[in-house]
Amino acid sequence: MTIDAAIPLKNSESFNIDLLNDYLMAHAPSIEKIIGVTRFPGGYSNTTYCLQTAQKELVLRMPPAGAQIQSAHDMAREFRVLSLLEPHYKKIPHPIHYCAADSILGAPFYIMERLQGVVLRAGNAPGLQLPLNTMHEISVALVDNLVALHAIDIESTDLIQLGKPDGYTARQVAGWIKRYQTAETDTINNMNQLADWLTKNQPPALAPTLLHNDYKYDNLILDRNNLATIIGVLDWEMATVGNPLMDLGATLAYWFEAGEEPVLKHYNLTWLAGNLTRKELADRYAYKTGRDLKNIVFYYVFGLFKNAVILQQIYHRWKQGKSADQRFGALLPIIHIIGNMATKALEKDSI
Repeated sequence: MTIDAAIPLKNSESFNIDLLNDYLMAHAPSIEKIIGVTRFPGGYSNTTYCLQTAQKELVLRMPPAGAQIQSAHDMAREFRVLSLLEPHYKKIPHPIHYCAADSILGAPFYIMERLQGVVLRAGNAPGLQLPLNTMHEISVALVDNLVALHAIDIESTDLIQLGKPDGYTARQVAGWIKRYQTAETDTINNMNQLADWLTKNQPPALAPTLLHNDYKYDNLILDRNNLATIIGVLDWEMATVGNPLMDLGATLAYWFEAGEEPVLKHYNLTWLAGNLTRKELADRYAYKTGRDLKNIVFYYVFGLFKNAVILQQIYHRWKQGKSADQRFGALLPIIHIIGNMATKALEKDSI
């Protein structure tokens, strides 16, 4: 099974290895000299590099060029989350060093160990032609691992300090609506109507848990010898504590099914045969946790709205000329599609 591979840097991507090595020699001498740099493909958020030393590979994370969304690209916070979580949850990379200075690579960054395993992405998973039972087992492992994350005691582990759970849902709804309004480039009626509905229909919050907030297939590292075994969870930049169904809703919002908009197949692999359906995923979560999911449509709709806002922010950055990545310029129709999915979920009162 192929391990998630990094790709060469483009000519337009500058990376000053000499300056990085000088910095590491002075501030993190345990890290061996970097002799090569490649980049992990996929994703629209933080940039992830593979650092090659004579003995091993490391991973460096930093914000994308032109990023203005500080809370979503806070390297110090992501490093802190990993450091707090490591004693209590083993399926994360070991955090090694954080650099707050912009002068080395143009933005703050952190370095962590590289976990060697398989990352299923929309671009590689269909070609693997995984058997139905394997895909089913992986999807079950995904939801069961989310259950395990939500079972971590945030009080005894001090993970409670990652956020303010009281009023979390209301703050998230208001915050993402504001983000959308700030990044709005075109009038999308569905998005404005969804913002109004979410404001007026918030359910009572559940007892708080640790939240990953971006829990999906391409943030999981799987054991190459047994794909149904998760060995790592990545991208903790938005982790906090709060209502666990907000986390579940975010996962469901990434869970596109066969028969839905064909273009969405380019963005996920949950439509592949063998995967749980959204309802099956939610039902398993409810069974394993005992949580009441009577308001799951709210959380699913909010997850879709949030995903659309994230794409809108990226599209806005591209339209302002702050990114040359042509993928970003093609996002507007996807924002419309996701908004339509949320509206249909409300009309059907079903995920």
